[in-house]
Amino acid sequence: MKSSGADAWWRPLPVCNDARLRRWLLDRGSLTRRIQLRCERFHVEVLSQRIAAIDRDERAIIGVRPGVRCVVREVSLNCDQRPVVFAHSVVEPRALNGAWRMLATLGTRPLGAALFADPCVRRFPLRFRQLNRRHELYRRACGLLERPPAYLWARRSLFTLRGSRLLVTEVFLPAILALTP
Repeated sequence: MKSSGADAWWRPLPVCNDARLRRWLLDRGSLTRRIQLRCERFHVEVLSQRIAAIDRDERAIIGVRPGVRCVVREVSLNCDQRPVVFAHSVVEPRALNGAWRMLATLGTRPLGAALFADPCVRRFPLRFRQLNRRHELYRRACGLLERPPAYLWARRSLFTLRGSRLLVTEVFLPAILALTP
């Protein structure tokens, strides 16, 4: 994933001093699977799945023109009743009839499991950003928290399947640190 001007705030490495959080951020495997291994009860809560306008930096990565609305899916990954990750996925609507049709019927099944199970899915390098209250994803993720922190770390990656793009952003919530890395 090439860095465009709109993508400049997202970095190839996180400047994160917390070693526990850094291990979560840098892990290239399935985040869903890693969380599942540390929970007695893991579940995905679908917060929304809708057609919506997306941010300029997301448009540049997905490759859609301004004004094109995309499918936006937002979920929380929960470990023993606590949200530990807020996930935000973006794909063009026409992809639901093609490469990413499984998104339309995913329900509460984790997207990560589907992505890592398909050998045809290509994942681009992770990008990282510290989000604060000025960022829309920070505000939406904080809707899951009683006491929002000053900032939250996020990572995102582009996935491709048969020429179609899917952008996944994962915002790490404070409860992730309670899980053994």
